[in-house]
Parts: sequence; structure tokens; C-alpha cells
Amino acid sequence: MKILIADDHELFRDGLRHVLDQFEGPPTIIEASDFPQAITAVQAEKDIDIVLLDLTMPGMAWAEGLAKLKELLPSEVPVIVLSASDDRRHVLQAVNMGAAGFIPKTSSSRVMLSALKLVLSGGVYLPPALLDQSGPGGDDGAPVAGETAIAALTPRQREVLALLGQGKSNKEIARVLELAEGTVKLHVTAILKALNVNNRTRAVVAASHLGLTPPDAAP
Repeated sequence: MKILIADDHELFRDGLRHVLDQFEGPPTIIEASDFPQAITAVQAEKDIDIVLLDLTMPGMAWAEGLAKLKELLPSEVPVIVLSASDDRRHVLQAVNMGAAGFIPKTSSSRVMLSALKLVLSGGVYLPPALLDQSGPGGDDGAPVAGETAIAALTPRQREVLALLGQGKSNKEIARVLELAEGTVKLHVTAILKALNVNNRTRAVVAASHLGLTPPDAAP
């Protein structure tokens, strides 16, 4: 596995490298300290598996830098935001631009490893504290599904969406609902279309806004 760590603080990169050494492997680590270096690394290394990105790096505006990285990377390579900032507007804007999730820099090594494993398995990680701040009005610019969109979902699709809201991967959802993984993929595609969102992370935000309860936690 090859991981790009893009952060302008050397001490944090060193600490994260130590955490990532706990992966089975351990992974090959590439480092960048600003957006131009990150872009150069992505252009030079064609087999990067995941990017861990600090939004507040020098070199260019973070939205421009993220957009450029997403343009250069294959669509299946996830970019996870790592940030000490609690500005959820920036986080959700990054999600809307295609980031696969957000891990606060204050997270423990256990949480960080679990989040990375989840994303690598096709899931999405957003910290509960971030989702709990989501108000029903969607004032952060993130799309909030309306009653009409939700009414268009079948009961099974609502169950799938609730599990997406927990960040679960297709394989995990298939196991919980006792479905084939291919069937889950079809449900996810239908859900994204119904909610008018273009990635799983935005569906997670929508599920949070709706307060959906996963089937295994239903009363």
C-alpha cells in the first residue's frame, strides 16, 4: 500500500507515519509539505492508494489544491481530509468536492486507523461530533434531502441509507441486511440518484440530517 501524507507540519507527518506503521505491511509513505509538492507527488507516483490531506497548506487555496488533486488521481483513490480546524463549512465543502471523509487531528491512533481501514474498504468516515452539529436547515451548503426524495426510496433503500449514515462499506451493509454485495451497490446507486448527490459521503451527511436509524439499532 502507498499513502501520500500532505501536511506542512513535519512533526505531525512524523507522528502519522508512526501510526501508519501499525498497518499490516507496513505501507510505503510519500510526504508533501505544501500543495505544489502534493501535486508533483501525485503526478510522479501512479500507484498511490490513499491521500491524507491537510487543507491549510501553503502553495495555493485549499479548494483549488483539492480540485487539482482530485483531477489528477484515479476516481477510486480516496482523499481524506486531516485537519485541526473545526470549521465544518470547510469540511463539508471538501466533502462536496469529493473528499472521502474527515479525520480530526485530535483523533487517537486507534480511531485514525479504524477510519482509514473503513475508507479503504469502500466506506466513509465522518466524526460523530461533526454530524451532530448538522442542523436541519442545511446552512452549510450541503444538500439536505427533502421529504419527496425520501418518499421515493423503498424501505430496503432506507435501511441501506441508514447504514451508509454509519459509514459502513457495501460489504458490511450486505452482511447486516443479508444481501448480495451487488444488490447493495444497486441500492446505493438508486439512493444517490434519489437524493441528488454524487458520492457516498454526501449521502452520509444526508442520512445524518434525516436522523435515520439503522436496522440493527432499531427499537
